[in-house]
Amino acid sequence: MIALVRDVSPALASCELSFVKRQPIDMARARGQHEAYCDALRRAGLHVEFIAPAPDCPDGVFVEDAALVLDEVIVIARPGAASRRDEVITAASALASYRPLSFIREPGTLDGGDVMRAGRDLFVGVTARTNRDGFEQLVPIAARYGYRATAVPVTGCLHLKTAVTAIDETTLVINRQCVDPALFQGWTLIDAAPDEPSGADVLNANGTVFVAASAPATRDRIARAGYRTEAVDVSEFEKAEAGVTCLSLLI
Repeated sequence: MIALVRDVSPALASCELSFVKRQPIDMARARGQHEAYCDALRRAGLHVEFIAPAPDCPDGVFVEDAALVLDEVIVIARPGAASRRDEVITAASALASYRPLSFIREPGTLDGGDVMRAGRDLFVGVTARTNRDGFEQLVPIAARYGYRATAVPVTGCLHLKTAVTAIDETTLVINRQCVDPALFQGWTLIDAAPDEPSGADVLNANGTVFVAASAPATRDRIARAGYRTEAVDVSEFEKAEAGVTCLSLLI
């Protein structure tokens, strides 16, 4: 498995924000956390590859939003924040060698962080970053390869995967304050701890479930369910309204 990542932009402190108050970001610490994150992926058996840097794109390190990687195709996103659309150019160039590409076109918008895959189901957050037109464009692309896309209302957070992520095809981690659990009937749900807003955003990489260090109680719940877990410190990126999944694209 390959993890595509991008270096931290020196302009990270000017990132887009919607639901969190702007705080000073320690750039040296952010770079150190990114390096440690990449090392954790390597320990899990992933090959880490860096795509072209984007120093003028404050949010460029959050490569997840540039694309949706499926087994058969890669959907190149069209970010809802206009300031992020240049990120897609270098991401698409890096991804073209792995799968055929499909593109979300104007007036559609879609952030990769709004799409959660659970088996052959794609749950798509309709948010300020992903609009209904973007969802409607994704539906036939998904159907062509045997996936079912379902629109999901999201409240109180930036992306769907801030609120719910899949550990595997049968189990999800969820923050019920931001998304209706009734939409996920048939899946086993592990609740993020109520006082850990970053807890629902987890990443399963080769059987290791990475959980934000800021969510120890949620990590404990996942471990008690029988999963191997590892904490990763992404606190500087949490100030930029990001989580564990945001920093990589897994292929």
